Amino acid sequence: MEESVTLLSGGLSTELEAAGLLIEGDPLWSARLLHTNPQAIKNVHTSYLKSGSEVLSTATYQASIKGFMQHLGANVDEAAKLFHVAVNLAKEAAEEFNMQSKEKRNIIVAGSIGPYGAFLHDASEYTGSYTRDMSIEEFKDWHRVQMQHLVSAGVDLFALETIPSQKEAEALIQLLREFPNTKAWLSYSCQSASSTSFGDKFEEAVKVATATHQLVAIGVNCCSPDLISSILSSANKSCSLDTDWIVYPNSGEEWNHSVGWQGSKPVKLLSDYALEWVQLGARWLGGCCRTSPADIASLRDVLRADGPEKH
Repeated sequence: MEESVTLLSGGLSTELEAAGLLIEGDPLWSARLLHTNPQAIKNVHTSYLKSGSEVLSTATYQASIKGFMQHLGANVDEAAKLFHVAVNLAKEAAEEFNMQSKEKRNIIVAGSIGPYGAFLHDASEYTGSYTRDMSIEEFKDWHRVQMQHLVSAGVDLFALETIPSQKEAEALIQLLREFPNTKAWLSYSCQSASSTSFGDKFEEAVKVATATHQLVAIGVNCCSPDLISSILSSANKSCSLDTDWIVYPNSGEEWNHSVGWQGSKPVKLLSDYALEWVQLGARWLGGCCRTSPADIASLRDVLRADGPEKH
């Protein structure tokens, strides 16, 4: 295969918790550390770079101006500054890695934009229940502010991720046109092999990619790795897209808002699935919650040994 694969990073919060930081249950999640312990975030970025990542996602998935004001007591300017902190941490980690490593790498900084449900802090990004009560314009008004600050801070592209519904995805695609010089990827959260978390048919939901030339990839994240091949196979049969697939599942454990992560990690590693996903058209691969630098290193080794030529 001649196509190249771009290697993402893995779970940011997972590594922060492994370092002893308590963020589970925090309404700002890892974004709180932009204020309290930015070095810890930078350390995780560096760990992923050392494991082979070519993309660093900012610690802004659960960040918003309103959230920073509510949960940190920040004013508007202070809240906006934290988005710049997030981008600068990723850029600094990338620059220092390239200065210190013999392997010079073109590292992409992706500005993470989570769904509106992430702000609600009730696990509704995994159901999309709020979608029924919001319009396209309301979604655009919500996401516009965060996207403006990430662009101002100098992200290379947007990571529009864990989106549970086609309606919110359509709003983000429309909003993306307001930032014509910025690319993005869009990834849904899915709870089955055929539908988004809200229940939209995945094969229909991904067709939002045809409405823009700004998407570098579309796909799925933070679902069980066992679902990925079925999701891609079904979509490949029913629709033809010019956009690459992006996949970065979680470990396979399940999130319960009341008690946290449940279940045990499956025996199979992400790298055990990687070549099959590439054969199905995935060109952006990585991990989400409960995955680690070791998982990314394993993906790197498999793709270098047997997969497509890397960037």
